[in-house]
Amino acid sequence: MTFEIQHLFERPQYLHEVARLIHEEWWSDKPGYSVSTMAARLELAKGRDSIPLSLVAVRDDKPIGTVNLVENDNEERQDLTPWLAALLVVPEARGNGVGTALVRSLVKDAANLGIPTLYLGTDMPEYYAKLGANLFAEYADGYRIMAMDTGI
Repeated sequence: MTFEIQHLFERPQYLHEVARLIHEEWWSDKPGYSVSTMAARLELAKGRDSIPLSLVAVRDDKPIGTVNLVENDNEERQDLTPWLAALLVVPEARGNGVGTALVRSLVKDAANLGIPTLYLGTDMPEYYAKLGANLFAEYADGYRIMAMDTGI
């Protein structure tokens, strides 16, 4: 499968579709959050030289995945920053390296910003371990925080 990864600010035509994908995956059952709320958050990623960052994977002029770099993605762990957040690949594109490419691109961007470590929350630690993340904290409900070295 051939696809491109770009910063979302460079492809604003995909902003609302990416916001819809994120909203449907994680936020649709939470009151007060809408596709517009997600779009407003994504619009804050206006360049490649500061946080937040938002990447989009595109195939045949359609977004097939996204990942974000945010200051914090866990209200209980404000001491940890920044976070890899909202990695998502549409079902029909899974298993083709899209998620891996998105994570690697985001880690490279973080390294370019001088960030030595990224944090992420997941219930799929095996996936991120294959990409170099290490267990940082584990919770009773199966949620885990992982740390990923950017190589700097």
